[in-house]
Amino acid sequence: MRKLASVQIIRDLQPIEGADRIEIAVINNWKVVVAKDVGHKVGDAVVYCEIDSFLPVEPEFEFLRKTSHKKMGDEEGFRLKTIKLRGQVSQGLILPLKDAYQIYQRKTPNLSMGWFEGLNVTDMLGIVKYEPPIPAQLAGQVKGLFPSFISKTGEERVQNLTDEYTGYTLRSDHQFFATEKLDGSSSTFFFNNGEFGVCSRNLELKETDDNTFWKLARSLKLEEKLRGLGRNLALQGELIGEGVQDNPYKIKGQTVKFFNVFDIEKYEKLSFQEFLEIIEKLGLESVPVVSSPFLLPNSVEEMIKEADGKSILNPSVSREGLVIRSMDMSISFKAISNNWLLNEEK
Repeated sequence: MRKLASVQIIRDLQPIEGADRIEIAVINNWKVVVAKDVGHKVGDAVVYCEIDSFLPVEPEFEFLRKTSHKKMGDEEGFRLKTIKLRGQVSQGLILPLKDAYQIYQRKTPNLSMGWFEGLNVTDMLGIVKYEPPIPAQLAGQVKGLFPSFISKTGEERVQNLTDEYTGYTLRSDHQFFATEKLDGSSSTFFFNNGEFGVCSRNLELKETDDNTFWKLARSLKLEEKLRGLGRNLALQGELIGEGVQDNPYKIKGQTVKFFNVFDIEKYEKLSFQEFLEIIEKLGLESVPVVSSPFLLPNSVEEMIKEADGKSILNPSVSREGLVIRSMDMSISFKAISNNWLLNEEK
């Protein structure tokens, strides 16, 4: 589960040119604009809520009502997005520990516990990931939960990898490649012990005539192709096109661009070279490869800047960002473009 809210330490406080009442607080490699009169200090323990968090209606969050109030299904709450204040990009929310603990005590009045750096308090505060409405043709009919014999898709954001990233840049035993992060819907197609299945990000779907995932599986003959390999494998990719995330790539119909081949028997991703060989053999398409090999920039901040750029699929729009993977697929993370985030839902 994504750690949307956690106890973190303020690593630095930085001034904003021309601003007397606000400043920048640094959490790992996230920068958040905060009010000076709150009295934050370097070294303070706080609760940091990431962008894409959907905060519950609580008194401590009411100051967000004018700018961030949303409904997700029947639930009301506050969605955290990337914003810009006085020319400074701000991502997420910093909540004083005492305010966060008040929310926790209202939800669980008979429980108490010590809070420490790194503690995941997402569930404790009633925070969930914001999910936009899913079109009916994508939602489909649920067959069951995502299969436990396949690893779910999804990479950690580079801002959360402060210590790990430095290690990646120093390692000579790993080469990396970069692909375009596509703005679509995650999809998985598997063949396991004679059974073919189709999944969205979190669920396995029943076969129906109108479900987009299944329509693509049939049109691309994925069951036939996977059976022909004689192995228990899963193909994982991004479904894009008409009716998906406003179709920024202006694609007619729908298609899938793949980024993983998962070996179910070994419970591991195949290497980049093996992935390319299988995708080519099956006559399928991979997500756009931006650079192979890819030289990691020296810092997380530089890596985030690298994420900016135009989409290879449609050069008239900004790309969502980059996904960086090691050639053996043992390391992967994503860098989302701040330009793309600021333009999202404008």
